[in-house]
Amino acid sequence: MSYIGNTLPANFQSLPAVQRFNGDGSDTTFTLAAQIANDQSILVSVDGVTQDSNAYAVSGTTLTFTAAPSSGTGNIFVNTISPVGSTVVPPDGSVSKVKTDFYISQATAPSAPSEGDMWFNTSASTVSGIVTKAMSSYSGTSWVQMSNKFSATGGTETTYASGGVTYKVHTFTSSATFTFSGLGTVEYLVVAGGGGTGARWHSGGGGGGGYRSSVTGESSGGGASTESAISVTSGSYAVTVGAGGAGTTDTTNSNSGTTNGGNSVFSSITALGGGYGSTYGTSAPSGGSGGGSGSANASTANAAGTSGQGHQGGRGTPNSGSGAGGGGGGAGAAGADASSATVAGNGGNGVSSSINGTATYRAGGGGGTVPTGGTRGTGGLGGSNAGASGSANTGGGGGGPLDSSGSGATGRSGGSGIVIIRYAV
Repeated sequence: MSYIGNTLPANFQSLPAVQRFNGDGSDTTFTLAAQIANDQSILVSVDGVTQDSNAYAVSGTTLTFTAAPSSGTGNIFVNTISPVGSTVVPPDGSVSKVKTDFYISQATAPSAPSEGDMWFNTSASTVSGIVTKAMSSYSGTSWVQMSNKFSATGGTETTYASGGVTYKVHTFTSSATFTFSGLGTVEYLVVAGGGGTGARWHSGGGGGGGYRSSVTGESSGGGASTESAISVTSGSYAVTVGAGGAGTTDTTNSNSGTTNGGNSVFSSITALGGGYGSTYGTSAPSGGSGGGSGSANASTANAAGTSGQGHQGGRGTPNSGSGAGGGGGGAGAAGADASSATVAGNGGNGVSSSINGTATYRAGGGGGTVPTGGTRGTGGLGGSNAGASGSANTGGGGGGPLDSSGSGATGRSGGSGIVIIRYAV
């Protein structure tokens, strides 16, 4: 760029306008208070006589005369006539938010921000709704991401605010496609379908569908989340929502047609379907959560759940005749064993999630069943009582049948699964 005059300095510092020195008739060098660019940047007089620039030279902070000035108190006069370019490095911590009115970068969200403040998240994870390595500004109520934002479509789209962060939510109640553009990080809840149940009043409850979540405190078992949010780039992901497992239509002591719940899938996350609740004389299978075994089951082992997704199912009583079934396992707790031939096992609780802004239990186990006059098992939170099928899009295990003949003897189905995706906007 063209300009008139001296080259513009990159930085400036304040210099004293006037400096005085005492001559002694012998010293030729004097130290200035700051660096001087060249001889023409100062005027020098000795005993009131202005000196020609050939009479002295300046280098940095050193003023050197060609001949020693005469003795006198304050008889050497130096007047700075030009601003001097130099680099000034402020001490660490000396430039505050008051001076800059925005934050540059740090791994935690600034406290007490003002509207319009800016902050770059240097953390390796999402902080206050801002993804890693992204710039944001404060709206007056929450931090809003400025860079690496993306938009997405798919499922039922809603928004809600929590803790000063606004979230967009995509809820899939059936298989579809999640499509996005840009770069960002999403949190998820993936719940598989719950297991169905076998025939007649000897059956155990169905196991809850596998439960996987990246939301802190909402993992299987209800503890701190051990799963990480997913980084996404432009493209599309197929979302699979698992169907609830079928209950048998056979009215004899049969598992014929009884199935585990279907798997649910998003990106690299797969939740396994819940194991079905078996009938008289058979063991229940494992699954996301294990199914409850029927009375007089062939094995004393509980049907296993999958680590990080669910818990084991309960066992039925080992009666040779009528007996009670065990409860199906849930995402939050194991299914209970039948305590006697007349008291069936309860289903294990599911886990509550608020990923969509509403706390909801999902993936509970179904209650086991028992002959008429006994105490039927209740479903865990998010599961079904004996005699009821799992609710749609909960991943709850089905409850055991109500009776020994007719329609009351047929199995109950598990609830279908669900996939929920959210991200800060």
